[in-house]
This record gives sequence, C-alpha cells and structure tokens, in this order.
Amino acid sequence: MDYSTWEPVYDSILDDFGFERAADERARDRLADLLDTTATIGPDRLDFAGETVAIAGAGSNLEAEAERATAADSVVAASTAADRLDACGVGVDCMVTDLDKNPETVAHLTAGGTPVAVHAHGDNIPALEAYVPTFDAEAVIPTTQAAPTAVVHNVGGFTDGDRAAFLADHCGAETLTFPGWDFDDPAVDPMKRQKLVWAERLLLWLERRRGDQFAVLDGRRDAIDDAALPD
Repeated sequence: MDYSTWEPVYDSILDDFGFERAADERARDRLADLLDTTATIGPDRLDFAGETVAIAGAGSNLEAEAERATAADSVVAASTAADRLDACGVGVDCMVTDLDKNPETVAHLTAGGTPVAVHAHGDNIPALEAYVPTFDAEAVIPTTQAAPTAVVHNVGGFTDGDRAAFLADHCGAETLTFPGWDFDDPAVDPMKRQKLVWAERLLLWLERRRGDQFAVLDGRRDAIDDAALPD
C-alpha cells in the first residue's frame, strides 16, 4: 500500500472517530524508540506468494470455522484469535495486534520466531511501553496507520482484522479466507461497532483493489457505504 493512496482513507477515519494524527505519530515514534531498529523485521519477511491465507478474526464463530484455518496454507490471526486457534490445535504464521488484550501471547510467539505485527496508535503508548521490551524484536513487524518511517511500516488497514488482510495481500497472498469474522456481533460496544463498519468498508476496498470478491462480504456488499473509498 502506497501511503499516498492510503492517506485520504486515513483522513476519513480520523474525522469519523475524532482521532488525532499527531497522537498516532507520537505512538509510531515511541514504538520505534522502544525497538532495536536494526533487529526488527519488515512485512516483506513474510512470503505468502501463491498461497491461500486465512485471516482469522476473533468472532464468536471462530471455533466453528477453525477447519477453514487448518485448510489454508498460512494463517494470520487478529489479536485473541491466535490463542483461540491454538486451543483448537491450529498454529498461526503471523499475529496482528495493537496490544489491547493478550501481550503475553505476543511474547510467546516472538520468542519462538513467529512474526507479530505490533501496531502503534494514538492511545496505546502505555501498552507499547509496558510490553514491547518483553518481545523478541527480531520477530516484530512495527506498524502504524500514520505515515510510515524507515522503521515503522504501513501496509494499510485500521482494525487488527482488516490490517491482517492488508498485510497478507501485501505479502503476495493469492486467496484470502476469513474464518471467525462476525460484523453483526451483538456483544460489542458502540466504538467497536463503529470499527467493524470500517473493517467491512476496508475489506470492500481491498477486494476491489485485488479484483476479487471475499465470501465474508457476500450478502453485505451492496449495503456498504463506500463514499470514503477511492475510486
């Protein structure tokens, strides 16, 4: 994802949520400060060329759909989906997280060499400071939703789930599947619901960019407000 392409969408996200660009940039720079810049890895360390990649969400349906992750060539898990798949006996090839729930899983995965995309945004600096020093930096992919730097990358995406999809696309995935996604989860709070609206919208954009159609959007596509998406 070229940042000049991403930035107009990012501006719309900032406006919709009332987030501050400067706060995202401070978090991005703090993440870079906390890491040994010579040791971290970039997204290009992941090679999904020609693969079917399961983008595992943390919806209530994940366990019921775990076989779809097993059937994929690789699995990129959003946040706690990594733990829940592990409980089902399914390993992950990458985790994507903003550290809001399970930092101990990130420490475990990075210690074993499994890449984890650790995301910095405006309100998670305390989590970055508390947990990033406990990770093996050689397996950390630092990410931001603001402008990328030499150390912190932006491949597109906003929530852990859709960012995982953009990451897999960036790394050459031929086919994306989406076990554990539930856009209509009644248990989420209003902020999370608003984020799910954006996740759905961004997946629509990604499938258009790929000339693809994701089954997870079937029956929903025509109702998605795409006004904020580039032509």
